[in-house]
Amino acid sequence: MSFAENFSVRPGTGVDLSKHDPRDQSSFKDKDTAKAQTVKDAETIDVLQNKLYAEGKRALLVVIQGIDSSGKDGTVRAVFNACGPIGVVMTSYKGPSADELAHDYLWRIHKACPPRGMIGIFNRSHYEDVLVAKVRKFASPDMIEQRYEQINHFEKMLVENGTTVLKFMLNLSKEEQAVRLQDRIDDPTKRWKFNPGDLDDRALWDDYTKAYEAALARCSTKHAPWHIIPADRNWVRNGAIAQIVREKLEEMNPQFPEPKGWDPAAIKII
Repeated sequence: MSFAENFSVRPGTGVDLSKHDPRDQSSFKDKDTAKAQTVKDAETIDVLQNKLYAEGKRALLVVIQGIDSSGKDGTVRAVFNACGPIGVVMTSYKGPSADELAHDYLWRIHKACPPRGMIGIFNRSHYEDVLVAKVRKFASPDMIEQRYEQINHFEKMLVENGTTVLKFMLNLSKEEQAVRLQDRIDDPTKRWKFNPGDLDDRALWDDYTKAYEAALARCSTKHAPWHIIPADRNWVRNGAIAQIVREKLEEMNPQFPEPKGWDPAAIKII
């Protein structure tokens, strides 16, 4: 069994998040080892990303989804900062604009998908339209039901056109979220991250849990599986995602292209 399979949702199965421990650290020997491995994996991701960019034939889309304070920004920093800005593009999704609302819900998503040669990172994603939209009743139950299959078709289309899709759900406990939200209130350097509206979503914790369980079960497919990542410990979260991304890029095995139309041995710089 691959490392990723420790976290993946098998297509066609139900999901009960109560059976997934947000504090599980069994995939790693200890904190120091995991953090050291994350640094190494991030460096390897940088090397492979450089090859992917040079090759220019395929793309990787990394979807990071999770409730407030689950660590989406921290994951991006830990896993992808070594890559630098060349060849990596991150899109953060807030509430849709008036222009976006005038189109179908996937319009803004498709526009942001990475071109060939790039790694694209979605900080939140199209899954907001079956999570927030479901819990807050921004869309009818019938529309939500249609969207699961629409999303599956959309992701399959991306994969068939050269974009590998990795999806991560950061599984945070309600107890740990309370600690992190309080820390944002207490620390003046973190208060900018706090939105009182986050408490409204926290009050709907059970509804969001059910919405996540439905999305994970309905939209974990062979071509784009979901991975449920324990998120109470940052070093576990970062370590798991870094290793899965690194292994997926190694599986993709991008290569520097050979020169076309000229022989390096025949070129002399004078």
